[in-house]
Amino acid sequence: MVKIKKFIFNPFQENTFLLYDETNECVVIDAGCNDKNEQLELLTFIEENELKLKMILNTHCHIDHIMGNAFLVEKYNVPSIAHKDDLPLLQRSNDMAIAFGFTIRKPPVPSKYVNHGEIIEFGNTSLKVLHVPGHSPGCIAFYCEKDGFIIVGDVLFAGSIGRTDLPGGDYDTIILSITNHIFSLPGEVIVYPGHGNSTTVEHEKNTNPYFQ
Repeated sequence: MVKIKKFIFNPFQENTFLLYDETNECVVIDAGCNDKNEQLELLTFIEENELKLKMILNTHCHIDHIMGNAFLVEKYNVPSIAHKDDLPLLQRSNDMAIAFGFTIRKPPVPSKYVNHGEIIEFGNTSLKVLHVPGHSPGCIAFYCEKDGFIIVGDVLFAGSIGRTDLPGGDYDTIILSITNHIFSLPGEVIVYPGHGNSTTVEHEKNTNPYFQ
């Protein structure tokens, strides 16, 4: 069974998720750690639990979700995985950081690009990639059917949806992505968003104001 550890990092209060199972293999989804204290917090958890980091997964490539990519790829010599449609965001990340008043280490180009329906495996765990554009062109979610959860990045939140006014965002597209690929999952599936608290598919279908 997968265990999920959530860290809240950087000025954007972004959720970084570390997933690990009984094999002690793990992945980091959306590495938002940007300063030394945040990096140490993540490293300490990995080391104290004797975990083996296998890869960095990116739900999308807005700066608050990729600040720690360079650090982790260099520290652990692991691949970074994303959807190719978000590569322009990655390439402009330093300019975006400067616009917000801070700097980040230039994130590495992803080692691999994944598409809708692909399966990512680590330890005894399988995650299905769902392409859910709308917040950005290359947004993807990671669905673990066996353990009944999905990591959705900034596509869906508890009681809200992701912004669509940023470059590459589109309101109609994000509504379709959520309806077709997230709300089609079983109602009890736990939804872990990129900011804020978790929710469930059923709760959002029944109460999210964007779908009523």
